[in-house]
Formats: sequence, structure tokens, C-alpha cells
Amino acid sequence: MPRPVTLFTGQWADLTLDTMASKAKAFGYDGLELACWGDHFEPGKAVADPSYAKTRWDILNKHGLKCFAVSNHLVGQAVCDQIDLRHKAILPPHVWGDGEAEGVRRRAAEEMKVTARAAARLGVKVVNGFTGSSIWGALYFFPPTTPEYVKAGFDDFAKRWGPILDVFKAEGVKFALEVHPTEIAYDLYTAEQALSAIGNHPSFGFNFDPSHLLWQGVAPNKFIERFADRIFHVHMKDVAVHYGPGNNKGGDGLSGVFGSHLPFGDVRRGWDFRSVGRGHVTWEAVIRALNRTGYKGPLSVEWEDPGMDREHGARESCAFVRRLDFEPSSVAFDAAFEKKS
Repeated sequence: MPRPVTLFTGQWADLTLDTMASKAKAFGYDGLELACWGDHFEPGKAVADPSYAKTRWDILNKHGLKCFAVSNHLVGQAVCDQIDLRHKAILPPHVWGDGEAEGVRRRAAEEMKVTARAAARLGVKVVNGFTGSSIWGALYFFPPTTPEYVKAGFDDFAKRWGPILDVFKAEGVKFALEVHPTEIAYDLYTAEQALSAIGNHPSFGFNFDPSHLLWQGVAPNKFIERFADRIFHVHMKDVAVHYGPGNNKGGDGLSGVFGSHLPFGDVRRGWDFRSVGRGHVTWEAVIRALNRTGYKGPLSVEWEDPGMDREHGARESCAFVRRLDFEPSSVAFDAAFEKKS
């Protein structure tokens, strides 16, 4: 059977779940990956009110949609981060509180435990999200950064996320970190370090998203192959990379990998997100790697393209992913050449 194609609702949180579900069905999707912001899925309500999960399913069922995962990136970000005023804009008021940094981190950790319990009540087995990082600011290793400083950052991650992941395990739910800049794991090697730091916790894995790897120079298919048993969920999101002079991808050689402090959508950026199929991700290699490693979960479109209408993009992305996906072969193609005696 083909993998289900779902749509992540994080970029559609301005719409009610009912409106979002109606649109997603019309676009051709099989289901929704529910964001834990807006009114799509509220973890606190799911835990406090036994009937809340049913209200979500009633809406999904009305439109013939499924749900395989929920996502709480925004709160997860605050668990390990160096907190500043930017976090106030993305956190629920009860998590932000008075804004005192350690208090924010502790409340964020508790909210992620609530999210694990809420997911279990909804009947889904995966929560996607971010972890934050206390050492992202040391990325460039200047001022000089010691191995001890880096280790302390991974130790901090393990200290804060270990108890959260224990709740996930108790609830029978997996946490899938979206490997991404500003997280404790942002590429292949830091993903290995994060797994090691957390003692290869059985509830910790990854939400594979090639758009965050490609512009760094990391081959997405290699990431899949390295973490075959830890890919708990997949985001289908594209990126156009055009920095560097003479790279034949439209770059002018003026902006680089770090984005020049230019906002997404600024044409001067060296890279930017694109509707699925319109960027530089080699999707054929991604699907073949997922097939080789036995991934059978949803292909969830996280639609971002600052230069395109989102409804047009969501519709065309669904069609693209359906055309792209295929089942692995169950026979050797040349077996039919053999004659039976």
C-alpha cells in the first residue's frame, strides 16, 4: 500500500480545525499532522477533558481524514534554549509565565510531558518537535569552544529531556526531533551525539526533513540510511540552494549559507524554502532510501514557500508526493528470465 500523504497544520494555525480539514480533503490529502498551537490540538485540554480527543476525531472523521502524529515544536524549543524575548512570541502564556529563563524551561518540559499524555489520549504514536539547545550559539567555535563546553550542552539536553522521554515511553509514544538549526541535533553527526547523550532512549528518534539538511551540505538520503530505525516520521519540504558564485542554480555569489540576516522570502538570500518539487531536494533518492530502510509511516507535507499562494502550493505538493511515492519491489526483476523445467 502507498504511504499516506498528510498535511502539517502548523502553517495553517490561523484557520479552525474544521476549515483546515475541509481544505485538506479538497486538496487531496489522507490526513492531518496536528499542530499544538492554534485550536487544532491543545494538549492541556486533551489531558483535562476525556471528551476532547473525540471532538478532534469527530472533525477529522467528518472530512474522511486520519491523524498519525501531533507536533509541538514551539514549546519543545524552550526546554533547552537560552531564553529571550523572542520565545514569548511563540509560547503559550502559561509556559512563558513571568519570562524568568529557568522557569520557562521547566514549564516547557512539563508541557512536553503533557503533550505525550495528550497524544496517547488521541491515539497517535508520534509527537514531532524541537528540543532547543544551550550550545547553538557556539556553532562557530569562536570565542574558542572547548570539548567540555560542548559536552556540557549535550549533558544539559540529556538532563532535561531524559525525564520527558520517560513519560513518552510510559505512554507508548515516540518523540521525533526535527533535526534543524538551533536544536541539539542539526546535522548527522550532532544527531549521533544526541542519541548517545540520551543513552539511545527507545522513545527518541527523528522527524526526517530534508529541507534543513540540504542547504547545510548534508545528503538527506545518507541521514535516512544512518538512522534507519530512528526515523519515526517524515516531513516533505523542499529548499532551493543558490549561494556561491557560478553554481548554476541562480546564485549571485553575494549571500551565503547563513542567510545574511535576511528574512525568508528575500530574494537576496542564499537559500530558501520551496513548494515540494520546486527546490533542489533529490526526492527520488529520498523515497528509495525510505524504501530500503522500511519506513511505512506518513509522508507529511510541511508546506513553506514565501513566493507562492499556500493553497495552490498545498494542492500541488499533495499531487507531487503521490506521483513520487512507490512501493519497493517484492521480486527480482530478472527472475522471470529463468525457465522452469
